[in-house]
Amino acid sequence: MTKIVVVDNHGQFTHLERRALRDLGVDTELIDNDTPPEEVDADGVVLSGGPDMDRIGKSPEYLRTDMPVLGICLGMQLIAEELGGQVGSGEYGGYADVSVDIVDEDDPLTGSLHPETRVWASHADEVTALPEGFELTAKSDVCDVEAMSDTDRDLYGVQWHPEVAHTEEGDEIFENFLSICESQ
Repeated sequence: MTKIVVVDNHGQFTHLERRALRDLGVDTELIDNDTPPEEVDADGVVLSGGPDMDRIGKSPEYLRTDMPVLGICLGMQLIAEELGGQVGSGEYGGYADVSVDIVDEDDPLTGSLHPETRVWASHADEVTALPEGFELTAKSDVCDVEAMSDTDRDLYGVQWHPEVAHTEEGDEIFENFLSICESQ
């Protein structure tokens, strides 16, 4: 059975990420973000959202493993910041229902949602410049980088929260990430 761990960056929806994976039949565990990657035996990693980049623990170390990584909200932002992209304040803070344009229909994470999907997202902070090696895979009227992928390194990020009921096709993001992990 495929195992995917959820690294807890103290987000309010982190437990829902684990539940979404469990509901797909995935062996999953919620782990503290101070857990070193070498102590984890898994096929994939979800870097959860969270309130503060200063509280990400050892999360950046997971980017240097050979496991596929999915960053959600803050998780995506830390991927960008750690790998040479940029993160800045968004024009729209707080949570909102957002219509997202999927710009890469071949992307293994978001492509199946093409041409658009409705999501629940916070834009207090957001990726403002992609790191080298990443492709833009989704955007919206309120955020230029709603999702990004580096398929060579199996690093993926979404600004929105696929684990909440307000996101229309959230389960599909987790299903697609599971497929990425199983193809390794």
